[in-house]
Amino acid sequence: MKLKEFVYLLGLKPRPQHYGFVVEHHVLAGDGPIDVAQWQHRNAYRTAPTQAMVDQLRRLLHPGDVAIDIGAHTGDTAIPLALAVGPTGAVLALEPNAHVFPVLAENARLNADKTRIIALPFAAMRTDGEYEFQYGEPGFANGGYHEGMSKWQHGSAFTLRVQGRNLPALLERDYAGLVARIRYIKVDAEGFDLAILETLDAVIRAQRPFLQVEMFDLRKSPADYRQRLYAFLAGHDYVLHLVEGDHNLLGEKITPDNLNDRRRFDVCCIPAECQIRA
Repeated sequence: MKLKEFVYLLGLKPRPQHYGFVVEHHVLAGDGPIDVAQWQHRNAYRTAPTQAMVDQLRRLLHPGDVAIDIGAHTGDTAIPLALAVGPTGAVLALEPNAHVFPVLAENARLNADKTRIIALPFAAMRTDGEYEFQYGEPGFANGGYHEGMSKWQHGSAFTLRVQGRNLPALLERDYAGLVARIRYIKVDAEGFDLAILETLDAVIRAQRPFLQVEMFDLRKSPADYRQRLYAFLAGHDYVLHLVEGDHNLLGEKITPDNLNDRRRFDVCCIPAECQIRA
């Protein structure tokens, strides 16, 4: 835990801070001009997509496919996903944080000739309801639902009430026409990823989508969390690859032997029946 986080947890914390966004213009080598809303928070991820990431996703996705981005933040993954599936496809982008959702909503509005992003202002949870999420600083840039974890472990002193939805029920009710085309699900939920994937068990078994999942920080996770997450993915006949960056989604294979070699990383999970060259 950082000293600043410790001080915040003692109650010595500033008021919440709000940041706007600016729209930036980018030109990708293959996909041409793209407008991107960039959050002005000093610690925010760069939202600008790279052609390398779009091209990597096109190894897995085709025009007309549907992707789900859980923990979409400003849309840094939703945008390249949306470019990969095109305007005949769709990306359902879930982001419950009211401080960042307006940026995601703007990115959903931009580039309508090339993308279709459906921005949804809630979290994927087991049941519908209101939940308390925890964040590490007053701008609410990074945080989530730290189930069963002490505040002294996750170090997040700023709370936010958010809306949660059971995603399979929502898909069946509001997006039934898209379910058969789901080919990619990304989950980045600050250690709540396994719980979310468990709610999507039936969708995963039926649709066999590619999965992009965060292996959350070892220091902030229960001792057996990463092993249980790996067991879920491997048990559903997925082959796990290290995401090495925009240039390579299918890096080194992740196995029980190297699962704990890195403190925090993402994996791209390929159904065992798919023939995709790494």
